[in-house]
Amino acid sequence: MAGITSRPTSPGKATPTKYVKFSDQLTGTLQDITKMINEQKETIDSIQEMGIQLTGTFSTLHTLTVKYAGVVNNILDILLPFMKNIPLVPPKLVELATKIERITQQIIDNSAKTSKTIIDIDTGLKTGDVSRLRGYSGELQKITQAFSAILPEINK
Repeated sequence: MAGITSRPTSPGKATPTKYVKFSDQLTGTLQDITKMINEQKETIDSIQEMGIQLTGTFSTLHTLTVKYAGVVNNILDILLPFMKNIPLVPPKLVELATKIERITQQIIDNSAKTSKTIIDIDTGLKTGDVSRLRGYSGELQKITQAFSAILPEINK
């Protein structure tokens, strides 16, 4: 909406001048943003729902991996000393068991931090706390790097 003001054009005479009000421009911009959000609401909500489902899946996979790693690690803690002292056990088998024990220990060592991150991200997604989620982007990268560092160990 335009406002009208008077501006002197010559001594003693004022001519009406039109101008655009800042508040009208901001209101129009906010209405455009609101319209855009409403048009993309389904997509935004679907992305949030997918994030929640992925977090749940990642949590279940993490729990399974840590439990499996714990079982394997406990078994190897008992067997490795015997395997190293029995001359009939091939050195390659001892080496493989040692590598597996190292990998499972790395998984267990990262467990607490990974669990906390998963829980916090899930909470952020469910409560719509965008600032909380932004803070965990870096944490996810660190977790990915920690697990990626284990992969070359597995492929040796």
